[in-house]
Amino acid sequence: MTLKYRLQQSTDLDAFDDQSAAPGNAEGLTIGTARRGPAGSSGAAQFKEIRKEALEGVRRRAESTKGSGKLNGKVGVITGVGPESGIGTAAAKLFSREGAKHLYLIDYDDTALPNLKKWLESTYPSTKVTILKADAASPSTISNLISQVIEENGHLDFFFANAGVSQIRPRNTTPDIDEKEFDEVMRINALGVFIAIKYASEAMKIVSPEKGKKVPGGSIILTASIAGLKANAGPIPYSASKAAVVSMAQTSAYDLAGYNIRVNALCPGLIEVSLTKKLAALPHVPVTDMTRGMFTLAEAAGKSDKMGVLNPAHRQGLGSEVAQVALFLASDDSSYVNGQAIPIDGGLTAGVPYAKMKL
Repeated sequence: MTLKYRLQQSTDLDAFDDQSAAPGNAEGLTIGTARRGPAGSSGAAQFKEIRKEALEGVRRRAESTKGSGKLNGKVGVITGVGPESGIGTAAAKLFSREGAKHLYLIDYDDTALPNLKKWLESTYPSTKVTILKADAASPSTISNLISQVIEENGHLDFFFANAGVSQIRPRNTTPDIDEKEFDEVMRINALGVFIAIKYASEAMKIVSPEKGKKVPGGSIILTASIAGLKANAGPIPYSASKAAVVSMAQTSAYDLAGYNIRVNALCPGLIEVSLTKKLAALPHVPVTDMTRGMFTLAEAAGKSDKMGVLNPAHRQGLGSEVAQVALFLASDDSSYVNGQAIPIDGGLTAGVPYAKMKL
């Protein structure tokens, strides 16, 4: 099966069509992947086996329930905790495993939240979980939630602003983009992050010596994207909104100088975020649903093993791998990491695409 259209190179969807060329390239030029290592059919088989073992290893580690207490006593908020195997859910599981005292989990679709809360509190009895169905880009929602956090705990230690949306139409060029669609993507992805920074940073300045927080401080973690760093990774509204997230991480890190508050952005690349791989069909849907569609298409084409071949890791990432970086930033291990945009993309943004000419 060959898919007749080309999708975004930087999300590896050109790999679906063996005859595809980069947009704008002359006929006879194809995008290469700068592979190093085994060559030929036996080499390709070896690559597939390495890829398979690497992904299985990541999944096994994600299933572990043994933590090391990196978040002992910490209180925090995670937004965008909807999809079963999304980044937000993976973070909720990992943060609970690492000893978080109280987690507040938010999503616009709360279908999965009750079961997640039940599982977390039964698996990690020392972690209290509060769930909320809400729009993470609503100022009143976040303001009221932060007030609740302080009232119930006396302090806020981390805020993971992970909620986001995008479009999935593969050839959604600028003339096709509706202004209302643009505004909505910017509202959720950019304004939502600003609101998180605004209210979370004020709460992090509050000390509570009797509850273990003697000095101001905390960690604000923002989910951006490699689309906020490089072109060809998403449509204009999504890319612009994620570039804004990167800028806000850098700007607010300086704006909050002296308060011991760190702000950093995660920039995921191609991430497989749902085991169901449900194909979404809405004009704009959660980013996690967008990538479900990518993996569904690859599976239908019999080319799942080509997802991720444009990065040096030669595979896609998993939500748990992004969550591990979020854990690092939420913990005291990252106490001197501030104002950074961290790619989690298998090395994709470390290089540039190149063209191989057919002679």
